[in-house]
Amino acid sequence: MMYLRYLRGQWHEVPIDLNWSVTGILVRALRVHVTLELGDVDQDIEEMADLCNELLNSDLATTFSIEPITDFIRAVCARRFSIFRPHILCEKVFCCLREAIRRLPDMHEVSIILAHGLSCRYNITELEDDYKEGMALANKIFAFGGPGARSPYQNDSINLISVFAKGQILTHGKPEHLEQAISCIRNRLDEISLEDPDRPLVIRNLSLLNELRLPDPSTSSAAIDILQASRPNSSESAKLVSFPESIDPLPGVGDILSTEYVSRLTNIVDIEDGIKYYQQVLTSHLNTFGDSLARVSLARLFRRAFECTDEIEYLNKAISTCRDGINAEIPGLDRRTLTLLMCTSLFTRLSLFQGREDLDEYIQASEMVVKHQHVEPNTRFKVACLWAFVSHFFNHSSTSTAYNSAISSMQASLTFAPTLDKKHSRLVMMTATFGVKTLPLDYASYQTQFGGLKQAIETIERGRALLWGEMRGLRSSIDKIRLADSSLAEKFAVLNRDLETHILTASPDHNTTRGGNVLEGMDPFGHLVIQQRKLADDREKFIQQIRALPGLDTFLKPPSFDILRSAACHGPVVIINHCKWRSDILILHQHSSPSLIPTPHDFYARANKLQDQLLEVRKMGLCSDKYEDTLRFVLKELYDLVGQPLIKRLNELNIPVQSRIWLCPTSVLCSLPLHAMGPIPSDTGSSRYFLDLYIPSYTPSLSALIESRKPSPHAISISKPSILLVAQPDERMPKAFKEMKAVQSVDTQVTTLFSARAKPAAVLTNLRDHRFAHIVCHGILEPGKPFEASFKLHGRKRLQLRDIVRSQLPDAEFAFLSACHTAELTEESIADEVIHLAAAMQFCGFRSVVGTMWAMADIDGRDLARSFYELVFSEETKGGHYYERTAEALRDAVKKLRGKGGISLERWVNFVHYGA
Repeated sequence: MMYLRYLRGQWHEVPIDLNWSVTGILVRALRVHVTLELGDVDQDIEEMADLCNELLNSDLATTFSIEPITDFIRAVCARRFSIFRPHILCEKVFCCLREAIRRLPDMHEVSIILAHGLSCRYNITELEDDYKEGMALANKIFAFGGPGARSPYQNDSINLISVFAKGQILTHGKPEHLEQAISCIRNRLDEISLEDPDRPLVIRNLSLLNELRLPDPSTSSAAIDILQASRPNSSESAKLVSFPESIDPLPGVGDILSTEYVSRLTNIVDIEDGIKYYQQVLTSHLNTFGDSLARVSLARLFRRAFECTDEIEYLNKAISTCRDGINAEIPGLDRRTLTLLMCTSLFTRLSLFQGREDLDEYIQASEMVVKHQHVEPNTRFKVACLWAFVSHFFNHSSTSTAYNSAISSMQASLTFAPTLDKKHSRLVMMTATFGVKTLPLDYASYQTQFGGLKQAIETIERGRALLWGEMRGLRSSIDKIRLADSSLAEKFAVLNRDLETHILTASPDHNTTRGGNVLEGMDPFGHLVIQQRKLADDREKFIQQIRALPGLDTFLKPPSFDILRSAACHGPVVIINHCKWRSDILILHQHSSPSLIPTPHDFYARANKLQDQLLEVRKMGLCSDKYEDTLRFVLKELYDLVGQPLIKRLNELNIPVQSRIWLCPTSVLCSLPLHAMGPIPSDTGSSRYFLDLYIPSYTPSLSALIESRKPSPHAISISKPSILLVAQPDERMPKAFKEMKAVQSVDTQVTTLFSARAKPAAVLTNLRDHRFAHIVCHGILEPGKPFEASFKLHGRKRLQLRDIVRSQLPDAEFAFLSACHTAELTEESIADEVIHLAAAMQFCGFRSVVGTMWAMADIDGRDLARSFYELVFSEETKGGHYYERTAEALRDAVKKLRGKGGISLERWVNFVHYGA
């Protein structure tokens, strides 16, 4: 090398063997020097960059530059992937590679190396320019030549697209980057044969990205690891990029030890060897990136050693390794991953010893993660949930902050779920993994403990019926906006309609594209995600503009207690918070402060047991003696737990008997028949139940009840409403024809859709022209798919819950759902989301709804319907609007049914009233 440098000074650029120059030979010598690590590697590579730049800008033919550039790339690879010195390329190298691409555009290996170097730097610095440049290079190589004429580096470009996509997702939390990457990789998969040796690598990338797209509780530990990691590491990029033989890295490619890999280690000798190795790496000369990799791997190994041996010293070292890295004054160090690892280890030590110092440090670290703008939303949410639990357990001053952080990020965690079904699936997964649906209940319990009853009611409402609340927000009134800015109001209304269309799509296969503005080749799911994200971002901008208008500063913000209080304007609302910390019964009254009824210490466990018993015995059949005995026991227990203290407090609050009472239960209590609690002891000796003393109704949330009382766009008529009768009985419903005749005999106009006329489209069309509806048919549940619950109509056609939700019926008033399971929660659904047919009817416009908690005996339909409508349309019945009479009419009709004799408990307890 000394002699070649001398020659360059004497005879600059003298050709040797026609195809080489002195500069080119010097570049090759430096490459060998770098590969063998015989000197200052960084200095050698910088000299190579200068020499290659010189060649590229010389008057020599470009062919003289090809071999030196190849040598330069091999040296960069050897330096970059050395396990002892993982490296971020210097700016001089980046400049040289860019120049090589400009001069030698067909050398795709240069583009690959530059893109890979940019991905490594992006994972540390998060510079958006690095992402854009690297992604453009990877996409250009991927698109080169098309099918049958692809670049040999196309699979490398696929790996890089995956790495960049994951980096963007974890940095910004926006799924459109993921969808673009999935589209590219799927296109590549379509092009290659089943025998292609590259196919497994392409499938692996596609699988990893699909797991990020919409994780499922049943996914592998690898998928969960990817979801919970703070971001992909540069070494992960190295692992995914498979360089051609001409530029192979040295054996023993540098790699961070992933959580998945470490979790498979069981031999303590192997773990100790890894610890010694990474300790040695840390003592060598490292740059920022190498230091990060070594510290993260070392911390994971220490933690794994503790898990395998239970020796606390290993756990202590894991924590100190993370702490030292976080506190190290090294610019650009990946403190985010280290902080996450420290949170996990501190939580373990805290659970063992409950030390105050560990508590303070753990909470400080958790707060850092939650507030870090570049932590992936799902990880941020998980840390916030655990922080809330720990702070609540220790009664720490940060408890409220932790709960607010966790609840605020709940909606952000649904970003990747474009449809209602997918959002519910995500909530189910989050509940199984993080216990997400207990968050509002836990926080409300904490607030109640310290006397914050108003705040507790706000919290329960904030976290309840999230999906209904999101949809209700899309149908919010624009009347006030129109008065202030009519143009903005109309634009907002159009955008809401478009967004609702996307969210209510039954399947991503349905084409909701408008204007064709989508990426070519992207799958329907990707189209849906990207379009919805664009609409959601635009909607958020509109909301900010609306809130800047006079008097609209609270538009679409969570309702305050003063607003929620109006739910009790026609009678008290009883909220039952079922929580493992402490359960409480709260009574919301319009003209006084909320009233608190404490519960016994075993309330939580007893309520869980009641639900389990009822669901288990229901499998034996509703007509079994065992079910009757169990239901009788459940009603008695509910009276002891809820009914007796509630009736006592209502008397103390001077709430007269026969008053309207609304029940808003949470958790498992949503599946229990609170309206029929009893029997209640009486002097007369006859059995009385809660519905004998009061007129009970249910409400999915306080907002739903408030919405059911809002004025209609058209004045509600006080005249007798017409009834739409929809009937599709079969051989298993022989008594249903008598129920039809009972409804048809009501003293008002009745339109009947029967047999061939009872089709989904006809039903939805006719619902718009009738204020009342009575549906007689089979109700069907789909386990795990609540939005596919349906009414079975003519020709086995189904009117699904999703179809009902799509409808907007502002003039609808009342629906009697004389079918099975219409107010029953689907198995594996989330109780507090209250997703069933009765709630869907209420959401689409019906102010009051009668439904069933389980299967209905069709023999009861005639008598119940006859008594019910006689009471509703009786001249003696008091009440302004006819739908306001339905709760009392149902109560009295049920009492009459019960009094017939020979009627089992389940037959009359089955019927429930929802709404106003």
